[in-house]
Amino acid sequence: MSKTVKSPAVDELCDAVLLLRDRDECYRFFQDLCTVTELISLGQRFEVAKMLTEEKTYLDIARKTGASTATISRVNRALEYGNDGYRMIFDRVKEKCTEQDSKKETDMEKTGG
Repeated sequence: MSKTVKSPAVDELCDAVLLLRDRDECYRFFQDLCTVTELISLGQRFEVAKMLTEEKTYLDIARKTGASTATISRVNRALEYGNDGYRMIFDRVKEKCTEQDSKKETDMEKTGG
């Protein structure tokens, strides 16, 4: 992690985020922490990163998300040269979806559906 980002205040923020239990708590916390514009911007960057990993073009990404090419480039740089935070989360999301799909199949087999 970048030395300029790591600090006791950011440590406390990270610890607080780790205590959030569900999506509703995340919304409540982040709406208090961030301005609406900041939160929308974070969501946009996350969507841009996801689309970049799906190998969408800058033009497609800009059209769908409204992100500028500068934002898309910045996110792409983070994906290529950053700390692998996006990739770590995307892998975990994919893993969770796979687990949920397996559970649904097992449940359907048990109920005969």
